[in-house]
Amino acid sequence: MDRLLPKAWEGLLNSSNFLPVIVGTLERIQDATWSMEPNRHDNYEMVYMKKGCAVFEISGHKVELGPNDIVIIKPMQYHKFIVKSESGCEFIVLYFTFENRINGEYAQIPLEDFLNFVSNKESSPYIKLKVSPKNEIVVLLNRIMKERESLEPGSEFLNYLLIMELFVLLSRALKMEWENSIKLKSSKLKELIGISINYIHNNFERDISLGDIAKYVFLSPSYFTRAFKEETGMSPISYLLRVRIERAKELLVDTSLKISDIALNVGFSNQQRFNEMFKKHAGLTPLQYRKRNAR
Repeated sequence: MDRLLPKAWEGLLNSSNFLPVIVGTLERIQDATWSMEPNRHDNYEMVYMKKGCAVFEISGHKVELGPNDIVIIKPMQYHKFIVKSESGCEFIVLYFTFENRINGEYAQIPLEDFLNFVSNKESSPYIKLKVSPKNEIVVLLNRIMKERESLEPGSEFLNYLLIMELFVLLSRALKMEWENSIKLKSSKLKELIGISINYIHNNFERDISLGDIAKYVFLSPSYFTRAFKEETGMSPISYLLRVRIERAKELLVDTSLKISDIALNVGFSNQQRFNEMFKKHAGLTPLQYRKRNAR
């Protein structure tokens, strides 16, 4: 089956032990006389409002939904749905969980980026997104509903690929939502930059990249780079190099380690690259620096 997968999906499959699985779908039209008792599920619940207005009460939070709103409710959250439109509501409900590829067990653990957002300590029992009627997520939801009812050959496999694509798009939308939410919270942004700086200091000796650092605070590399530079006056990679060079200076003076070993110890993959970066920052080669500062 893997041979048939596009490279993007193949990469996603190979990068995560947990993959999304839809365990149920509903497409309903309810009028204002309909009522629903509070309930909760072991799975995530995603509701897309096609038409009408309603209010979700989710673990004490009132969430208003209008056309083209999406709400994702986390597992084990008590909730109920109240129709507000006199003409009723039309909506799609999708229940999903995540399957461990290794042992086949289900878990309340999603794809990595999705997990970073929904498990954030400041996030609520739900996530709300606003989309357009022609948004890719909406198009995929409708296709998934159609394919789940289809008896055509290959529908099961196609539905599986559509689900994978849906969660890639959700992950991107949630990352954008996360970035937009912190743009208005300068203190939160400062906190995230501080967290990323700690990450650099704790991991500089590893082969980490800009993508790794940005991912740690669940920001896109471009937005993270701009925010980091505004806060510190330098790019994340420049900061990472400075930390590595400063640590290398200490090792050159305080130890008798070979320069090639020092290069590896501070995160450089080879000595030539280390020598170039060290001279650029310190104005001397590592050997010249060691001789000049010998004790």
